[in-house]
Amino acid sequence: MPDKKDAEVKVVDRRWWARGEGASTEEVAARKPTAIEELEQQLAETTARLQAVLTDHRTSQQEFDELRTRLRRESAREAERARREMTADFLEVLDNLDRALNAARAGSSPESPELVVNLVRGVALVRDQFLATLEQFGVSRFESLGQPFDAVRHEAVSTALVDDLAQDGVVIVVVREGYIMGDELLRPASVIVGRA
Repeated sequence: MPDKKDAEVKVVDRRWWARGEGASTEEVAARKPTAIEELEQQLAETTARLQAVLTDHRTSQQEFDELRTRLRRESAREAERARREMTADFLEVLDNLDRALNAARAGSSPESPELVVNLVRGVALVRDQFLATLEQFGVSRFESLGQPFDAVRHEAVSTALVDDLAQDGVVIVVVREGYIMGDELLRPASVIVGRA
């Protein structure tokens, strides 16, 4: 009697699609279980959707880069146009300065008090025109004389002794005017501050 341990174990694969008995590969592939076919179909659909999303992303990225380049170009053109307009406004001020100088040269002798008065009046008008042009661009002077010293808006070039204690720490002389543009400081005022 043969030993049970020595008995041959025979394994029969009952999966019809795995046996391949007399069936070609195409037939075996055609006879896959429906769950596998559904998974393959889902994989194909997901791959197609992923490719569509990647294509859309690349297109969007390219459009964004083109838009950014166009905006940079347009903003550079706009800045150049604004600079030209501002320069043209200042050229009018320069023309008026030239007119004032020409009128002074064409006038009577330099010792004439009338010439000096007319020259001063002409230069004052041009100065007012220049300040008005600056204000068109949002640039304005700020008042410093008689104001308490502010280290942000004022630059102390010197101090001067004062007898009045109320003048201690107050701007008593403006050496150079300070300007703001909007809410931002464009240039601090150079001042002399009183010291008791």
